[in-house]
Amino acid sequence: MAISAKLVKELREKTGAGMMDCKKALEETDGNLEEAIDFLRKKGSAQAAKKAGRIAAEGSTSITVDGNTAVLLEVNCETDFVTKNDTFKQLLDDLGKHLIKEQPANAEEALHQKLAGTDETIEAHINSIISTIGEKISLRRFAIVNKTDADVFGSYLHMEGSIGALTVVEGSTDDALARDIAMHVAAINPTYVSRDDVPEEEVNREREILKSQALSEGKPEHIVEKMVEGRLGKFFEEICLLDQNFVKDPDVKVKKYLSEKDAAVKAFVRYQVGEGIEKREENFAEEVMNEMKK
Repeated sequence: MAISAKLVKELREKTGAGMMDCKKALEETDGNLEEAIDFLRKKGSAQAAKKAGRIAAEGSTSITVDGNTAVLLEVNCETDFVTKNDTFKQLLDDLGKHLIKEQPANAEEALHQKLAGTDETIEAHINSIISTIGEKISLRRFAIVNKTDADVFGSYLHMEGSIGALTVVEGSTDDALARDIAMHVAAINPTYVSRDDVPEEEVNREREILKSQALSEGKPEHIVEKMVEGRLGKFFEEICLLDQNFVKDPDVKVKKYLSEKDAAVKAFVRYQVGEGIEKREENFAEEVMNEMKK
């Protein structure tokens, strides 16, 4: 039977699978929508194996909080279209709950655990979703963070999870304050909480670089040290949360903002989707043409 574009579109909206995969599934099932969904799911393992070598640099971060434990995780896919799919969103939610409950050491260990409340491993569950959606999907990383009853979590997801930040603030029960600090972390991307957290060798390396720069500028030896210490201050502003200008009030340092609230940051985690993954340049028009030829 002839498969209408409307039916292909409906199947794609329900599953997130590729256009040609949806068309083939409908052809194989004589246009039966429910059977076509099952057909896509049954292709699971084979589809996952075929897509294993493909680059998945898009995706979403997600934050789940349960009492005194929270997790920030990143799940990757091949296109941002998939991140809007309800099945993908449910996967983020299921993984967040599982990671908090089971607390695996790393993503590899998590993949071999049975997904909480099911009889299938996380790896098998993701493979079944790959078969439906038609793209490589992977649990890339996660960070489990704990707090005490006296602390508060702050969470912030930017642009539907393109960047996720999780903070632990002590000395305050103000959720809005903790969220503001998480928003700052997402926007400015500090590396450490304070100067005390920066490894000594990193500071010494930067000091030597700054000293060489000052000497090469022909500055007198007796003022080089003062120049270096001044420039080190700028270095700390770039990498230390407490030394940075607060994103919501640039005239105030984060350290001062927190002290005025009798609060302090104990820890933070920040993920940006796809950071560190080498992305492949795509020609979308060419990709569509290739799909049509299939």
